[in-house]
Amino acid sequence: MRPSTFEVTERRAKINVFRVGRIWAFKHFFGEKETFKLLADHYSRDNYRFEFLTEHERDEATEKLRARGFEIHLVEDPAGYVVSLEKSSKYASVLKNSIEYAETQNERVFLMKDLVSVELALDFGAEIYDGIMPF
Repeated sequence: MRPSTFEVTERRAKINVFRVGRIWAFKHFFGEKETFKLLADHYSRDNYRFEFLTEHERDEATEKLRARGFEIHLVEDPAGYVVSLEKSSKYASVLKNSIEYAETQNERVFLMKDLVSVELALDFGAEIYDGIMPF
């Protein structure tokens, strides 16, 4: 009897690239320095994310990432990725997985980097935000 063989598809890391105001941005930790170095000119140390001022810059970066095996999703409408917490809540664990952050009069609003981060934020006590996007 011959052993069964089947094709194994390698899982590709997914990166969501969001339109945030006038720029495109994403947050991802690259396990290897070489990939980070390819995009280092676009890394914002102040915001802990990669930022692209033009669609051309964004497209060049996404092609480099695709060539390295990443699956890229461009997100223009962040609905479903935005959560909020009351201002009095602790928020550090939510902030670390967010792309953007803003405060309103009563709450803190976060654009999360992916749906897994949204779920973690909800488990932490956040709620899906349904107001006017502050960013």
